[in-house]
Amino acid sequence: MKYSDEFRDKTIAQRLARAIDAEVSSQRAYRFMEFCGGHTHAISRYGLEDLLPANVRMIHGPGCPVCVLPASRIDMAIRLVDRPEVTLCVYGDLMRAPGSQGRSLLRAKALGADIRMVYSTLDAIRLAEQSPGRQTVFFAIGFETTTPPTAVMIRIAENMRLKGLSVFCNHVLTPSAMHSILEDPKIRNTGGGPIDGFIGPAHVSTIIGTQAYEPLAEQFEKPIVIAGFEPLDVMQAILMLVRQVNQDRYEVENQYSRAVTREGNRRAKNWMSQVFELREQFEWRGLGFVPNSGLKLNRAYERFDAETRFALHDMPVADNPACECYAILRGAKRPVECKLFGTVCTPQTPVGACMVSSEGACAAYWTYGRVRDEHLRQTS
Repeated sequence: MKYSDEFRDKTIAQRLARAIDAEVSSQRAYRFMEFCGGHTHAISRYGLEDLLPANVRMIHGPGCPVCVLPASRIDMAIRLVDRPEVTLCVYGDLMRAPGSQGRSLLRAKALGADIRMVYSTLDAIRLAEQSPGRQTVFFAIGFETTTPPTAVMIRIAENMRLKGLSVFCNHVLTPSAMHSILEDPKIRNTGGGPIDGFIGPAHVSTIIGTQAYEPLAEQFEKPIVIAGFEPLDVMQAILMLVRQVNQDRYEVENQYSRAVTREGNRRAKNWMSQVFELREQFEWRGLGFVPNSGLKLNRAYERFDAETRFALHDMPVADNPACECYAILRGAKRPVECKLFGTVCTPQTPVGACMVSSEGACAAYWTYGRVRDEHLRQTS
């Protein structure tokens, strides 16, 4: 297979659906969490849940970097750009991510803050090079997929002696979050029963490899299948999970073998290890404070750390109490169970981060309108 259309073949999808239906046991329920927001969007876009037996349920996990970023970190960035000498470089999704009290970076920009939307770390380097008299701060965010480019940016800044460039680091680690989900019974059994297995993230796994999940599968006796983002990838991964559950196996299997290896990208992991070290804990929206789940610049590169350079301090704040994003990220609720979904909260007027980000579960439900339209009919 070479082209994406081949991974969207209707006949093969129906064949996989029949295989899943034939192999599930009518005597039990199957509850699988897709960790990555890309899988949530694939499931919604192609209507894959409609192809599954009633006793196979997909649970949406916290696999959206913007969604899991707590409001306190947005508030820190807003306090940072209150400084007249600072230019903040951010990715587009972050502009509307909600801080506390309705604040956002987009609103701060409208009030005069120097905030630039960038497409890569290289944009931040160019801006710092062109503005030697200012402090250029890159808002680094994402899982292991986007961490290596930040590490490379810092190495380039060191070689170029860019004293005005720093990083506000919010990179987080997937296996640590999965460990937290499995370790905490309030999350592990959320939504009416235990999680039976995971569809592991694709892009993250190209970096860290399948071996990163092996301790999790062994310790918690849960199968994990790494899957690509096309509909046939997801359907095949579900079939693989069903078979593992039926056979009482708990292994890490690699459905996405065309892109993922057991070892991952050794060079990228080496860059990460040279520049970053673990934080003792980091707050995730939906999961709370998760040990060893965040990264910060190590001592050798601490001079590029914006939190150190500008003496930034995290001040925890409460989320909007009417927004169910916290529960949705834990898998406890579906987007349509939030009373704000599709009424007060839409992509044009987002209340929660799950509607803001292109990887968010609420955005998926809204964008691929079958679930949205049915919900609006029922609530109208």
